[in-house]
Amino acid sequence: MPALLSAFVPIWLLTAAGWAAARSGVLGEQAEAVLGRFVFHIAMPASLLAMLARTPLRDLADPSLLGFAAGTVIVFLLGKSASRRLFGRDPADQALGGMAAGYVNSANLGIPIATQVLGSASFVVTVVLFQVLTVTPVILALLDRGTRRSDRSPLRDLLLLPLRNPIVLASAAGAALSGLHWQLPTALSGSCTLLGQAAVPTALVTLGMSLHGRGERAAVPDVSDAPDATATAAAAATADAAADARALAARELALTLALKNLVQPALGYLLGRWVLHLSPHQLFAVVLCSALPTAQNVFVFAREYGRPTALPRNAVVASTVLSLATLSLIGYLLGPAG
Repeated sequence: MPALLSAFVPIWLLTAAGWAAARSGVLGEQAEAVLGRFVFHIAMPASLLAMLARTPLRDLADPSLLGFAAGTVIVFLLGKSASRRLFGRDPADQALGGMAAGYVNSANLGIPIATQVLGSASFVVTVVLFQVLTVTPVILALLDRGTRRSDRSPLRDLLLLPLRNPIVLASAAGAALSGLHWQLPTALSGSCTLLGQAAVPTALVTLGMSLHGRGERAAVPDVSDAPDATATAAAAATADAAADARALAARELALTLALKNLVQPALGYLLGRWVLHLSPHQLFAVVLCSALPTAQNVFVFAREYGRPTALPRNAVVASTVLSLATLSLIGYLLGPAG
């Protein structure tokens, strides 16, 4: 438990700092939007470029990754399907619903947890590569297509995506450098690394600012000039609609958390043990990484594409809190002492 807590505490503190900054207004009314754009357009691309350029792509050959990847894809599809069939979300929000259910916090939380619990971060590095090089481009392509009003073909939009999206462009450039065994110049690599170190803390501060609730309060119709009976009926209808919306959002969040904190690690276990026949240590690594909470990237992407951020924000916070219990249970059951 102390090992897990040491990895979680910075996340909670930085999120709390963002909430306090929003409540006090010390950074101004536009801080949340500006910091979100900084993360998406500058800090995160710099981090991905530096990381991928120095990481051998052969790490993706780890056979354990197949168990994690299969579970991730299944949960993503389940989350996306539920967003469409159960909650009537549009295509862009369906992609975010799937991402909230299946995209794990593999870097800033997974690496320290793997180092302390597994004794090595080697497997979680492959998880990072898998998410960055395969899952992220797919999600961004779905978001891009779902939010653009374009007559171009989906294939053309997909091919042009790297030119429009700095995260995909940086990931592609980093993978190309790694594949060609080329190194960034020392000054450029150091600058990207330094800038990239701001991505996670800034994203967490931005996430905390969104918890204060500014900018997402539902607009209430003005009925002050309406006749009393009309005003009363309008107020009742508004209250009923707000209650229905809250209930729907609560059900959607509950399903997302069930997929993320329960279904995904369960799939990792079933696939790893009964399909891939992994060793106990490999199985432990797959299940542990599958149980990591939702990454803050889903909130960053939702904000950048102008989508509602309530589900991504709440999924990140709630799954992080719940994962402290689920990760501890997994460590007890599957760890060396389990």
